[in-house]
Amino acid sequence: MSEPIRDALGRPLESLRISVTDRCNLRCRYCMPEDEYVWLPRASILAFEEIARLVGVFAGVGVHKVRLTGGEPLLRHDLPTLVAMIARDARITDLAMTTNGLLLAKQATALRAAGLSRVTVSLDTLRPERMLAFAKSPRHADVLEGIAAARQVGFGRLKLNSVVIRGFNDDELVDLIEFGRAHDAEVRFIEYMDVGGATRWSMDQGVSQRDMLETLGRRYGAIQPLSDDSHSPAERFRLPDGTTFGIIASTTAPFCRSCDRSRVTADGTWLLCLYAERGTDLRDPLRRGATDDELAAILREGWQGRRDRGAEDRLGVAERGALYRLESLRADPHREMHTRGG
Repeated sequence: MSEPIRDALGRPLESLRISVTDRCNLRCRYCMPEDEYVWLPRASILAFEEIARLVGVFAGVGVHKVRLTGGEPLLRHDLPTLVAMIARDARITDLAMTTNGLLLAKQATALRAAGLSRVTVSLDTLRPERMLAFAKSPRHADVLEGIAAARQVGFGRLKLNSVVIRGFNDDELVDLIEFGRAHDAEVRFIEYMDVGGATRWSMDQGVSQRDMLETLGRRYGAIQPLSDDSHSPAERFRLPDGTTFGIIASTTAPFCRSCDRSRVTADGTWLLCLYAERGTDLRDPLRRGATDDELAAILREGWQGRRDRGAEDRLGVAERGALYRLESLRADPHREMHTRGG
């Protein structure tokens, strides 16, 4: 495995999130609540061969963890084919996917056979009526079926992501912990983030890591923080009975100084930070015939000059609101959360 390149703050480039589509079959309030969006042109979307080649170039500069995202990645036709192409690269030691779970039951077996190592399923509520109101979908049962299928086909370290929003699901923290325990899955609570703008985010809708721990502590007793030397965005904790869970506190306690990840949008724009205002076009040199060495040089130059600390910078904003105005999102779809891979 290649020694990873490091940025200006000494952070290694080890993890890559790849959006395979900007489209989704939910309309969650914290991600893409509008009924209609300006989609990336289909001709601009990277082909599987292009994605696999880029993964190889990233692996050559030290990346060994890849996560497939969207939008909803399972909307991309024949996704197991791409999984198999990436899994053939021995330098990729961890190949994972984040999904809303609606289509997972039908594809879990093929994805596992193709070489997908891990799955993270978004599960914000255990109440179907809340999902209908919040995500505009009546298909809560399909999500639960997808979680069961992921366990049945043998995906290891199954994780459940829950974005916690005051007044929506902040009364379900204990229920979600118990659900995760019953399904041999680790819950990761996520503070509501101000990326994008269509979400109409405001600080008072968020629930902080401290508030989550206080709520869970009242139910379970003393909660023990777990030391973790990895670059994972989640801080992990253990309940008195040994149950573990994580909290991603990007809003109130950012992890920028240990961030080892970048992301590539479905049309090949490389973003060094979830909050980045602009990215680097990798599709154009790829399609113009750039060699792997030339592409790697673009990655080295971009990462070695990286100083991004987007979430930390947001802490200093006096009147903090959504990152972009809705009209600017329609003008540039790269600015929205679902295009950036969340």
